[in-house]
Amino acid sequence: MKSKYNCLVLLGPTAVGKTALAVRLAYHFGLSIISADSRQVYRGLDIGSGKDLADYTLTVKNPNGSSTSVQIPYYLIDIADLSSEYNAFKYQEDFYSVFTDLVKVEVPFVVGGTGMYLDAVIRGYDFVPVPTNTTLRAQMQEMSLEQLDQWLLSLKPNLHNKSDLLLRDRVERAIEIEVFMKSPDCQKVRDAMPKRPDIRPLIIGTSLPREDLRKNIKIRLDLRLKNGMIEEVENLHKSGISWERLEKLGLEYRYLSLFLEGKMSRDQMEAVLYREICHFAKRQETWFRGMERKGVEINWLPPVTDSNEKYSAALKLIEASL
Repeated sequence: MKSKYNCLVLLGPTAVGKTALAVRLAYHFGLSIISADSRQVYRGLDIGSGKDLADYTLTVKNPNGSSTSVQIPYYLIDIADLSSEYNAFKYQEDFYSVFTDLVKVEVPFVVGGTGMYLDAVIRGYDFVPVPTNTTLRAQMQEMSLEQLDQWLLSLKPNLHNKSDLLLRDRVERAIEIEVFMKSPDCQKVRDAMPKRPDIRPLIIGTSLPREDLRKNIKIRLDLRLKNGMIEEVENLHKSGISWERLEKLGLEYRYLSLFLEGKMSRDQMEAVLYREICHFAKRQETWFRGMERKGVEINWLPPVTDSNEKYSAALKLIEASL
């Protein structure tokens, strides 16, 4: 692959079987996996984030009839603590470090569904580390959330994630970033940053028909609830993680926290969570289509439910690109 590509990417929405497919491909080609998931980076977010670390171990039959366990190496999972917020800038920085080392000996294999993380490394977002501005922070403390929202929208009219307007700390940080980006200090910091490594990815997309995807989401949600997802969130709170912090993680952690706080019934929680995961999957697909409109070539596998058929299609696609 190194003649044209030096990186393999498998992307797709939640609940389409990315991990299982990726592990089979990684074993076949002898690759390591770099995760691109915004919640699997956190230690402690296991069941709710769908970490499924056991899936990275394959049982392989030997010619003599015995079996051997094979561990697929993985990166950028369990690298952050919940006490601080991980973001796309930190992901890009960590990814570049891992990629630079791996690409010397193999073709790095990126797998995930967090659109911004994937886009940040595929298209090379021009991130700049923004320091805390204490003077600006003091000024913002005198303003209401509504005033801050209007200020942010005046600085960034095409704000993508409007839900951030509901969270004061995120609005303040977003304003801080935009103000810095327009300052003379920004170029000085930009000039001192390391250059982006040479990344030439073969990108494979996988998805399912809408009804099959919703069915998978429901089956997986029920299984996670049965396997202790509620207890996982409860234990995270008991360990010192605030309800507010857990809610900010979204989806499973948000709605399970609301349930455990007594703000929702069990039935309400399950119904709303299922609906929101379905909406999330749709937003992921919208993001990937947006990447394609911006010039990113995604080779989509047939939207079939048969895992062997999808694996064969992926093999054929990759081998044709060698």
